[in-house]
Amino acid sequence: MTTIKNIKGTSAETIYHLLKTDFTEYVNSKLGSNLAVEFAHVSDIVNVSFPEVIENTAFTLTVTDEEIEISNNATDAEYNTELLEENLIAFVTEAIG
Repeated sequence: MTTIKNIKGTSAETIYHLLKTDFTEYVNSKLGSNLAVEFAHVSDIVNVSFPEVIENTAFTLTVTDEEIEISNNATDAEYNTELLEENLIAFVTEAIG
């Protein structure tokens, strides 16, 4: 689990919108790929999925006024989730920074 300080108090809904509109292009440009990315948002939780390569939800973001916790739910997946996680952390950090 990675924790990012939520200095601006960015809401889960705002992060969901940023991910939905910009993250797919961001991660695909960084990796030179064409991955499909899906997002779900309920209350203070945002789930990120890569349905073509990882079954179920790959990452869960839990958003509070103080911090954003990113949990890697696909630790036993065959795909290298560390690279996806690094790019997700970098994107969120830049987006709320």
